[in-house]
Amino acid sequence: MNLLVVNWLDRLNPMAGGAEIHLFELLRRLAERGHRIRLVCSGWPGCTPVEMVDGVEVTRVAGRNTFALAGRRAIRRALRTETPDVVIEDVNKLPLFVATMTDRPVCVVVPHLFGTTAFQEAPWPMAAIVWLAERPIPWLYRRAEYQAISESTRDDLVLRGIPTGRIRVIHLGVDAGHYCPDSSVPRTDPPSFLYVGRLKRYKGVGFAIEALALARKVRPELTLNIAGSGDDRPRLEGIARDRGQGEAVRFLGFVSEAEKLTLLRSTWGNIFPSPKEGWGITVVEAAACGTPSLASDSPGLRDSVRAGETGYLVPHGDAEALAARMLEFAGNPALVERLGQAGRRFAESLSWDRAADLTESHLRDLSGR
Repeated sequence: MNLLVVNWLDRLNPMAGGAEIHLFELLRRLAERGHRIRLVCSGWPGCTPVEMVDGVEVTRVAGRNTFALAGRRAIRRALRTETPDVVIEDVNKLPLFVATMTDRPVCVVVPHLFGTTAFQEAPWPMAAIVWLAERPIPWLYRRAEYQAISESTRDDLVLRGIPTGRIRVIHLGVDAGHYCPDSSVPRTDPPSFLYVGRLKRYKGVGFAIEALALARKVRPELTLNIAGSGDDRPRLEGIARDRGQGEAVRFLGFVSEAEKLTLLRSTWGNIFPSPKEGWGITVVEAAACGTPSLASDSPGLRDSVRAGETGYLVPHGDAEALAARMLEFAGNPALVERLGQAGRRFAESLSWDRAADLTESHLRDLSGR
């Protein structure tokens, strides 16, 4: 197949995140199977305009903040240059409404839509733009087919008016050979907890700091490691200082893959306090390492965390409930191990190869039409 893909970022972009990991795990495998794949995305200062990445021909235009306009022109050029069998748009920021630009079959990949959670992250004028841009998706993509990465995302699309029959749920995979337990890496003593990901306001990391402060009233030796970078770090550091947790909350910044593995294997619980996710990649990475998660009972996370089996879900924003679960983990290492072993079994059932197989089958169905 000849596939034209549209996404705001590519895997090498310094701002790339979970959406790009997901996209390129699939595209790399499809390219290895002989499919012709072109990606149109935004660039960054000093980037190479055209480059092969994992077998994908990547064309970068404009920048992150100007791609909404320049990207549409680049997509039209790509459509004129070669006629694709299927056009794929990964909608993980502003939709570009590619279905209005071509009569070719269109597959819309949706990690998750922001909805009102946009107002928790961005200033209201920008958040309003995101919210408004998502409103016409059912109408402007009315002839497209969809791939959702979780049941929560599927349900959100259905509530917005998209027929269930046009949505396929294809779960993300995890490299269970790379992310795996290591008996030579023990749990930390004293117990510690971990957040891995971007430091964005909407991720809810402040609630994890609040929960740690409450838990430390009972177990003052507990600590929280925060690995990742983002523009919310100064605010989060301020919360830690204001709660008297400046030494107990360790901001590690960007960590190497080796450091990330050690953190995931040695922590007592992976914390994911976001109000909404498509899935939560670090949840299954932690599970693959034999570590349970404590996450918000929110869309996406309630799909990647099997409550009571691979971790626990708590009401989003309820610092007291999260603190209680942290204390439960810290006081019961056998529980941590039991949940971690179940998480490992769950992670082993997830495969990028299987996700690629299902994606390829879906795209062949579309190209056949």
